[in-house]
Parts: sequence; structure tokens; C-alpha cells
Amino acid sequence: MDVISIEKLTRDYGDGKGIFDVSFGVGNGEVFGFLGPNGAGKTTTIRHLMGFIKPKAGKCTIGGLDCWTQSSEIQKNLGYIPGEINFFDDMSGTEFLDFSAKYRGFQDSGRKKALLERFELNPKGKIKKMSKGMKQKIGIVAAFMHDPDILILDEPTSGLDPLMQSRFVELIAEEKKRGKTILLSSHMFEEVERTCDRIGIIREGKLAAVDSVEALRKRHVRSYEVTLASESLAKAFAADFGGTVNGCSVTVSAKQGLEEIFMHYYGGEKND
Repeated sequence: MDVISIEKLTRDYGDGKGIFDVSFGVGNGEVFGFLGPNGAGKTTTIRHLMGFIKPKAGKCTIGGLDCWTQSSEIQKNLGYIPGEINFFDDMSGTEFLDFSAKYRGFQDSGRKKALLERFELNPKGKIKKMSKGMKQKIGIVAAFMHDPDILILDEPTSGLDPLMQSRFVELIAEEKKRGKTILLSSHMFEEVERTCDRIGIIREGKLAAVDSVEALRKRHVRSYEVTLASESLAKAFAADFGGTVNGCSVTVSAKQGLEEIFMHYYGGEKND
């Protein structure tokens, strides 16, 4: 049974906005990438999983529990980073983390300190004076510090510099090895390629594809024909790049990167 299960989930806001008949699951210990531009339905789907929105049709469950009626039980073992993090601005980062710990009722085992060191964060200052990147780090620490088995992460590296993005990818890889189940919504293609087992691409509220990165690459192979000055050069080129020779011409095939595959679904006919 999938740890995270979404079945025919629908929320119609009118004018083609919302999500429509969305179905996918995330298995135990799997990292699932959820891709789509702003307004495609990623955050709406995630808000249903968090129990913030009641489904108009369909259902979603986490650990076999209904996300709407049993959300308080689900969140005891869940880490969540929202797409836009809202804080109590008059609190310091330390106060917010202490508040989060009390809310979840857990005793810190030193994990909070390790996370603060990993992301080079001093949480003592007032949140309202923090940069976007610092606020994002506070959100990351709050989501991971109680060591949840399930993580739902909506654009988790938004506002982070490349070094901190890399450290976050390392954290996800470590959590994956520990068997955590993770739903990761992101615009960072490298981040998704380096961490995710499977990917779901959502377009205009409907799932356009769900598969592993490798399977998507196999389905989206591009062929190129290169003409060389002589047959001998063509044969040498084919030997180096695994192509097929026809006189002075060589046909080679190349798997596309995740960004190119994504644009296949969003870039119109020119990308088909």
C-alpha cells in the first residue's frame, strides 16, 4: 500500500483552474518529484494532503488515514514545508522553533542543532528582519527537526543560494537512505533528478505523466543526423558517439534531460 495515496482528487475553481481527477501514490521509502509551473495545481494538491482543503471529489490518504478527517493524527509524524512560509514575525527564529517543538510535543535529540549547523543558521534574530533565505532555512529546520517518517515539501529550496541548495539535496539523499517517504514539489530540475525515484508532471490541473526519470528519458529520445567530410571521419564519429553510419552521414540518438522533457509537456508543438 502506498504511504501517500491520491485517488481521483478534484477541486474545480472555475475557468479551468483547480485540479481534475488527479491520481498517484508515493511508496514507502520513495522520493516522488512533483513538477509543474505556478498555477498548475501542485500546491492545491499538497493543501489537500495537509488537510487544509476538503476534496470536492476523490480522496487522499497518508498512512491509510484520511487527510481531511484525520489530519491531526497524520501530522504527528509528518514534516511539511509550505510554498510560502508564514511566521509569527514578532518571534525570533529560536522562539518559533521552540514553539514548533512544543506544538509537536517532542524532545529534541540534538537533531535541531545539527540542522542549524548544516545550514549555517543562527536563529536568534527576529524573523521579520531575516532574509528570504534565512526564513527558508527556519522552515527546513522546523520540518525536519522532529525526524518525521513522511515529508511533504513544496518548493523547499526557494530563496536558498546554490551552496545551501546542494546541502539540502544531500539532506534529502540521507533521508532517502533512512527510508523516509518524501513528496517533493520543485522548480529545480537538478534537485529533482538527483533525489527522486519517480516524477509526476502536472499540467493545467491534470497529470500529464507519472514515471521514473529513466523511463521518461527513454520515451523522449532525440535523433540527430550529422554529415562529415568523408566516410572515414563518419565512421570515427560513429565509433565515439554510438551512431549509425550511412556514407558520410551519422545518425546519433540522445536522451533528453529532465528540463527538456518538462518542456515537451509545456512548450507546445515545437517541443513535441
